Amino acid sequence: MKKNVCVITGGGSGMGLEAAKYMPKDKIIVVAGRTVKKLEKAVEELKSLGYEAYGHAVDTGVRESVRQLAEYAASLGEIKNVINAAGMSPAQTDGKTLLRINALGTVYVNEEFSRLMNKGSVIVDVSSNSAYSLPSFIIPKKAYPLAETDEEAFMEKILKRAKLAKGDYQRAGFAYAMSKNFVCWYAKKCAFEYGKKGIRVVSLSPGLIATDMGNAEKENGGYLIGFSAEERMGTPEELGYALATVADERNGYLAGVDILCDGGSTNGQKEFKKKK
Repeated sequence: MKKNVCVITGGGSGMGLEAAKYMPKDKIIVVAGRTVKKLEKAVEELKSLGYEAYGHAVDTGVRESVRQLAEYAASLGEIKNVINAAGMSPAQTDGKTLLRINALGTVYVNEEFSRLMNKGSVIVDVSSNSAYSLPSFIIPKKAYPLAETDEEAFMEKILKRAKLAKGDYQRAGFAYAMSKNFVCWYAKKCAFEYGKKGIRVVSLSPGLIATDMGNAEKENGGYLIGFSAEERMGTPEELGYALATVADERNGYLAGVDILCDGGSTNGQKEFKKKK
């Protein structure tokens, strides 16, 4: 009998690695990411906790790389859970790279893995509360379907809208927000397409989390902490548990929605802590 496999992109550290630690130990864990040394360390840690774990290098911004990861995971057993936590932030790169990894990377992960997954399996796409940060009139939602049919046109339309912001960081921030808004939309779209096959798809949007990436964004995004219910950043362990819970196949009726896991900062900013 085949073992069940859980694949976590961005699983070498942060919330991705913490999610792996909350998965049942009867599953094979595959942590994937760009930095091999991080993956090796993560695998060593997971093995010390009693998991059967493997690392696999992947660049989610390249479809062929994602395809190879999916095929590797399928060679180990039945792919039961996919948590797509790979992503980059405005402090790390430019808008074009953000779109390729965050947005198109989600398309590649969902498409390539869903081909190899069976009824009762789950895909969780990690977005961000930045998905809720821009007014709707700025977001070119009509361009979203192009991500599956014309990648260059998709990126061109999003980047054109991002140029409304002033300054390189701000433009990258707009591109990031739109890339994450796309993730929420695309996960919902996939939920209704893959649901016919019995594959559940859902997205989860973290707020500011105390990871290396989160701390790098704290200088510009730290103001959100004051809008959260407890006025603090989230921890990788908290988000790891949330991701593992959402990805658990027993949570079978949770599909086609985004779970906003940001300590209340989005609702605080819009209503409950809104400045008078």
